[in-house]
Amino acid sequence: MEMEPEKDPRILDSSASSSSELQIADADTDLRRNTNVSAKAIEAGAAGPNPSFPAAATATAPADSPLADLSTVTVTAAPVSVNGVGPIPDGGLQAWMQVVGAVVILIDTWGLINTFGVFQAYYETHQLSESSSSDISWIGSIQASLLMLVGVFSGPLFDAGYFRHLLLVGLFLVVFGQFMTSLCVSYWQVFLAQGLCVGIGMGLLFLPSAAIVSQYFSRRRALAIGISSAGSPVAGIIFPIIFSRLEPKIGFGWTTRVIAFILLGISVIPVVFMRTRIPPTGKARALIDRSALRDVPYLVFVSGNLFSFLTLYVPFFYITVLATSQNITSENFAPYLVTLLNAGSVFGRLVPNALADRWGSLNVMLACTAVSAVLAFAWMGIRNEAGSIVFALLYGAFSGGLVSLTPSIFMELSPDLSRVGARMGMGFLVTGTALLIGTPIAGAIVGDFTPGRWLGMMGYGAGGLLLATAFYVGTRVLLYQRNKRWRE
Repeated sequence: MEMEPEKDPRILDSSASSSSELQIADADTDLRRNTNVSAKAIEAGAAGPNPSFPAAATATAPADSPLADLSTVTVTAAPVSVNGVGPIPDGGLQAWMQVVGAVVILIDTWGLINTFGVFQAYYETHQLSESSSSDISWIGSIQASLLMLVGVFSGPLFDAGYFRHLLLVGLFLVVFGQFMTSLCVSYWQVFLAQGLCVGIGMGLLFLPSAAIVSQYFSRRRALAIGISSAGSPVAGIIFPIIFSRLEPKIGFGWTTRVIAFILLGISVIPVVFMRTRIPPTGKARALIDRSALRDVPYLVFVSGNLFSFLTLYVPFFYITVLATSQNITSENFAPYLVTLLNAGSVFGRLVPNALADRWGSLNVMLACTAVSAVLAFAWMGIRNEAGSIVFALLYGAFSGGLVSLTPSIFMELSPDLSRVGARMGMGFLVTGTALLIGTPIAGAIVGDFTPGRWLGMMGYGAGGLLLATAFYVGTRVLLYQRNKRWRE
């Protein structure tokens, strides 16, 4: 807008009268009232192509304002940064190398847990044949629970700047425990090596690896976490094949060492490439966020996790034993059912996370849990090899989405990023407890492997997933009532 030059001295002259000063103050108020710069404008810009660079906003002074000579005021929002380290890259070589490193860590953690089914079947017919199915499943369940429970302590250590220490110690314990498992001949030896040693190492690695990826991605965070979590089903595909092929030829000891050497070799990748982007705050983080205990949607979601992870891994632990004990498949083919579960889970880690960035993580997780419950009920009626193959592929796909989306939902349920670690740790405490007791309960139900016992175990698994679905629906409704939107 063109201004008359003679009006400038009236505005800028320091000796202007008090009435002019009041007029300028009123004009400034008008300018603030009419500007388009607001929290909503910045929020809308953050949802654009790059959330680190919100769109610029403009404001124009009213035509009759004494400040009209300033013409159009342009305000550009500063790039979002954390602790002064610059905007979140949301891509680039360094960011994607963190994802590659996280893939390796997921192989070392959830990948081994997904493989335990073949160890369970082997132990029941070989060196641990005198132990019950429930006792043997405690080895795998302690692994899975420690992965979650140790995260309560590894989270604060990560925040304090000890990522490298956690990484090196965790990788050492996982590899060392796997080597020691190859030497074990009794139950307590396997429990200490494969259960406690490997499990503690997993707990030191898992939560920090997810936190690292979150530092490098914002808009594509769910997809990046999904890609990194694909490491676990890849390991679940490869390791059972290695075990079933090599064990008859070179024995249990050397087969387990081969897997340990593979873990040792690939562990070089995270050691070399994984680095934190945000410097440590230097502040101690509370283990418990007390505000979460008053956040009803958060509490309902965690309750859903309790039931889902209580029963989610029942097929992974027992599908091989079921196939051999009930003559559903041949003894040689049975270990490949675990491979098929994990093959389906590859798609379950990638596709749901890609959809979550568009439709909302909680909505996609709710759908995955509901379908997993239906499949678990369908498992009760399968009596042949073809049906077992179809079940393994489908259940692996939909249950994989449930696992991979959980960290993203914890972030969405946190009011600010400073509380994400504490709330995720609290949730992992509940999840770890569920993983600890879930499969041993299934082993106690299956008892002497009679058909009726097997049906009871399957019903236990399906019922837990059905209850989890109900809690996730409750979370969805509560969040809509609070935020007035269906996409979360």
